[in-house]
Amino acid sequence: MTTSRRLADRKVEKFEKNITRRGAVPETSTKKGSNYPVGPILLGFFIFVVIGSCKVGKIICDNITFSKNMGDDNIHV
Repeated sequence: MTTSRRLADRKVEKFEKNITRRGAVPETSTKKGSNYPVGPILLGFFIFVVIGSCKVGKIICDNITFSKNMGDDNIHV
């Protein structure tokens, strides 16, 4: 099937128009600002939970080690 001359000319014109606009895009397409993916309250809560769980794990581990050092075979947590 052959393409009509008018359709072919339209495609060529569109292609040439894109060639002349090459490099005319903005540096960034996003807005510059202080948009953080999480808020400060959620971030603070996350840090609190992570540090808290580390401290609880350390306390439990210290209790187990202390019980073994005291010669007590029964571990009381």
